[in-house]
Amino acid sequence: MMFRLGVFDDARVIEALRAHFEAAYANTAPGSAHALEIAALQTPQVRFWSAWDQGALLAIGALKRFAPRHAEVKSMYVVEAMRRRGVGGEMLRHLIADARTGGVHQLWLETGSWDYFRPAIGMYLRHGFAETGPFNDYVADPNSMFMVLDLRD
Repeated sequence: MMFRLGVFDDARVIEALRAHFEAAYANTAPGSAHALEIAALQTPQVRFWSAWDQGALLAIGALKRFAPRHAEVKSMYVVEAMRRRGVGGEMLRHLIADARTGGVHQLWLETGSWDYFRPAIGMYLRHGFAETGPFNDYVADPNSMFMVLDLRD
């Protein structure tokens, strides 16, 4: 698996982002989906990654810094054909390593609370994330689950 930073000029990446947005909005109550649109993923606060194997796109994911030592996992999505093969875990480990390298002390995320998101929630828990309350600009929402991972040694 190879990780590439900032690939927005590949139709497969754009299609994965479109699928991610559609799934997020279809499986979340109105007003509760927080997926970043493509333009927001291209800002200086965001590091957008794609995972590849022999020219095939496997997954996408991003880190959004919102404070000097705090970042959020954004836009985690595994291509449908690659699910349940450990690809999501590999992408998450890559994002965690990138956050550590960048001096992040706490890595946060918001995900949906509906059944569609249960596999992702399980993966986040297996990687050390713990449920917490809202952070940054989020507000309490029964359709959202908030999690944090402490990266300080």
